[in-house]
This record gives sequence, C-alpha cells and structure tokens, in this order.
Amino acid sequence: MTAREDQSQTGIRLQKVLASAGVGSRRACEELIAEGRVEVDGRIVREQGVRVDPESAVIRVDGLRVAIGTRTVHLALNKPKGVVSTMSDDRGRPCLGDYVADRVDRLFHVGRLDTDTEGLILLTNDGELAHRLSHPSYEVPKTYLAEIAGPIPRDVGKRLRAGVELDDGLARVDSFKLVGSASGRVMVELVLHEGRNRIVRRMMSEVGHPVQRLVRVKFGPVSLGDLRPGRFRQLSHSELGELYRSVDL
Repeated sequence: MTAREDQSQTGIRLQKVLASAGVGSRRACEELIAEGRVEVDGRIVREQGVRVDPESAVIRVDGLRVAIGTRTVHLALNKPKGVVSTMSDDRGRPCLGDYVADRVDRLFHVGRLDTDTEGLILLTNDGELAHRLSHPSYEVPKTYLAEIAGPIPRDVGKRLRAGVELDDGLARVDSFKLVGSASGRVMVELVLHEGRNRIVRRMMSEVGHPVQRLVRVKFGPVSLGDLRPGRFRQLSHSELGELYRSVDL
C-alpha cells in the first residue's frame, strides 16, 4: 500500500510503523512527518494518519531507508576464532548457526571470514540485501586489524595500495596504516572492498609479513565496537539506512 491510499482503513498508521522500527517515539515520528522528512514509496508524506503496509512499503527518513518489515532480521555477530562461516556444518565444527540456533528465522550470513579470522559478520533474512552486500559491484568496504611481526618497511602500505599479484589476480587495499606496536609486534589497519578467500592474509604474506591475528572491525557503516566474541546485536536504524544506501536499496 502506498501513501496515496491514505483513506483506506487497512494497513498501519505511518507514525506507528516508524516508532516500531526504532526511529523515535510516536510523537517524534509525527513531527518528522509534519516536517516533510518522511518518504513513502517515492512520495514525501506530510499528512498524519497515512496507513501503510509494513511488509511492502518503502519508507525513508531523511533519505535513509527504514527497515520496517515485521519479519526482517538484521544482526551483527562477533565471530570467534575457530568458528566456520556457515549456518550449519556436517562435520560438527562450531559454526555461525550455533549462535542463533534458538531463532525461528532462516538467516543468511553476509560474506565469509576464514576459520582463524575473528570479528564482524552480518546475519539477516533479507535475501536481496545479503546478495547486494556480498556482490563485488557495490564495493562495500571492510576494515580489518591485523597483527604482524615488526618492524615493517615504510613502503609496505604503498605496495599494498598499488596492488600485489596473487594466484587469482591483482589485489589492492583502499587504505593501509600503522595503528600501534609493542614487543616486536605491529598492529595495522587495512580497508578493502574485495571479498576473495583469505585475501588479507594472502596479501600480507605476499609482501613478507604473514598475519598472526586478524579481526574484521567494520563492514560498510557497521562497526564491531565493544561487542564481545560470540555475542550479537540488532543493527541500529542508522546502520541499516546506511547499509541500504550503500547498495542502492
């Protein structure tokens, strides 16, 4: 249902849908509507009482899409080391599905982390969002922290930005910087939008600095923050809006 069908008694009032999605209180959402900051199916809505179908309407606030479907799930999980990036495993190894086994939703994992790599991985039942976030054409950046043996030559970042040749083609980082060092070990931050298998580990080995520990700390606009290993959280309204925007949804 669209905003043009606001005289119908079916659907749910727009301000209630927005409040349920976590945009704000019912009153705050009414103010957003009155200020012309809410868009439904491509049309700015200013009148109160418009009813929408939360399972089909596309709603944006300040240009960011709002996840309003009552059945949509979007989670950030901190994958521990030793866990395989699958929702089930025939060999009985620890897997992502173990952490959400009590949920009735069928969830997809967005991309993969190799078994030894820790950190942020997204889980959702939004198939189109998962597909686009994983597709290389959208170039969603991922940020990693890698621990390597130091010291490192000053030209390592330049080499990685220029690109190193791997067995499956040239690979390059978007950015590289030193973030800390202690006791002969160095922590570096790498940002790249590619998702080839073990690409960070292979690139660092190619420049002579094998990774000793690797953590993904950011996926697009979503940050790992202080989320503990093995725990997950719901994505915020702003995180979801930015994710949708990054893949043109």
